[in-house]
Amino acid sequence: MRRVRLAALVAGCLTLAVVAYGCSGSTPTAGPSPQPSRQPTPTATTAPPPPPAPAAGSCHRLSLEHATSPTDSRRAVPCRSPHTTVTLRVGHFDPVRDGHLLGVDSRTVQDQISGRCSSRLLRVLGGSRDDRRLSRFTVVWFSPTVAQAQAGATWFRCDAVALAGNDRLAQLPSRVQDLLGRAHALDRFGTCGTAAPDSAHFQRVICSHRHRWRAVSVVGLPAGAHFHARSAAASANARCKQVAANASGGALKYTWAFEWPTQDQWRSGQRYGFCWLPTR
Repeated sequence: MRRVRLAALVAGCLTLAVVAYGCSGSTPTAGPSPQPSRQPTPTATTAPPPPPAPAAGSCHRLSLEHATSPTDSRRAVPCRSPHTTVTLRVGHFDPVRDGHLLGVDSRTVQDQISGRCSSRLLRVLGGSRDDRRLSRFTVVWFSPTVAQAQAGATWFRCDAVALAGNDRLAQLPSRVQDLLGRAHALDRFGTCGTAAPDSAHFQRVICSHRHRWRAVSVVGLPAGAHFHARSAAASANARCKQVAANASGGALKYTWAFEWPTQDQWRSGQRYGFCWLPTR
């Protein structure tokens, strides 16, 4: 119905124009010709820059749960305030392998990050390799979220943490550079126990907490030995006994305990255990 009414209205206007022309005898003037409508010119758009990388040397107040998460979006805190992690290194990973773009959460990318972070820990904390093994320090790492990686972020962050117990992190000093090279560093950050390692009440704690035993020496195991092999165990126990004798001050009776790595640690390639002595 609307189309019919519109057509009739147009026809009436045309008739009116013809009649007016015949009566006046004047030449109709042409109105302005319609201008073509302008289409908006497309503008080039650029992708937003990827989120900035975190800063090396920054400090963070994280729980153990947060520290073991793959990403961390919490703000850094001043290093003079209480904190539980320190960023040792910020680097960049390569997400391309054999011409394929890998996800940030792929095992290849995560293995690449973990290797670079683990090697950094010893260089920053200082001390010897055995100092590092006897300490409660370890390294955790963070990568961008999937959305940040899709936006172009390729950074990774390595943080040092010290395990206070099974479920919490220790407070860290404002400066961790060469920390394990300082005198008596293991008195505070070493590995201790609430009981003998073979006790049902044994819990591994940082040495600044109350404890009864302490891991005092690293005992290497033969690379070709089997897990809990008798010959390897006898050799390690004899070496630990000598450590205890040296620490006894000439006492005729002394106690020691050798602790094997766990089966998971053994499978991952750890070929050393700990010699434990009771604390006085």
